[in-house]
Amino acid sequence: MEGSEKSQRQPMVVDAQGHVAGRLSSKIAKLLLNGNRVIVVNSEKALVSGSRESVLSDWFKKLEIASVVNPKYGPFHPRRPERILKRMVRGMLPRRKPRGLSALKRLRTYTGSPAEFGAASKITFQDAMARKPLPYYVTIGEVASAIGWAGE
Repeated sequence: MEGSEKSQRQPMVVDAQGHVAGRLSSKIAKLLLNGNRVIVVNSEKALVSGSRESVLSDWFKKLEIASVVNPKYGPFHPRRPERILKRMVRGMLPRRKPRGLSALKRLRTYTGSPAEFGAASKITFQDAMARKPLPYYVTIGEVASAIGWAGE
């Protein structure tokens, strides 16, 4: 009975704007493991800490990792901001176990804020917000456009 009761709850809408991506991902992963449905909007405005040069060089190094045999065997690297954030959350879930797999199915991420969630009250996590001035961070949207996202 509890499982059906949890799935009937309203989804929690999280606004990623101004949050540090790693801290936000851990908060979202915890909500998902507790059985909540989570919708993340403005995922391109989440922040990655570090200087622009160091963050982008790390992402470019990550993109060099590929299969020796054939690229179709992966690993596959997300280029869109919502996919990047979803991949960060996936890394914090036990995704090979049924609990983690069902938790990941309850997550939805969006670039921008869709009209259907415009009136919904959005959750922010104060301990996941950026503490330094914004020039100390790079947005996931900037990273995505640097590694091949065309934008919308």
